Amino acid sequence: MVSDLASVQVTVYGHVQGVFFRDFTLRCAVELELTGYVRNLPQHAGVEVIAEGEKDHLEKLVSRLEIGPPAARVTEIVTRWSSYAGVYPSFSIKH
Repeated sequence: MVSDLASVQVTVYGHVQGVFFRDFTLRCAVELELTGYVRNLPQHAGVEVIAEGEKDHLEKLVSRLEIGPPAARVTEIVTRWSSYAGVYPSFSIKH
């Protein structure tokens, strides 16, 4: 049975740049069969994640982003859910 498809935008704040957060997110998203991207925000403001796929897989990704890789210190996470658009062929790191 296929879960409902959805899209989520997640902004992660804290010590999340320079700690392999984007690579961590990429590995998690690929494992969960999600599409979208991750990128650093300007002035070390945080990391933005746009992901699409099965809603239960997106929820797992969000849970993992709340912790991040070992060197990260997540202080806040903002999540915005929306309808699935299907615009990303894969998951990537934007520079």
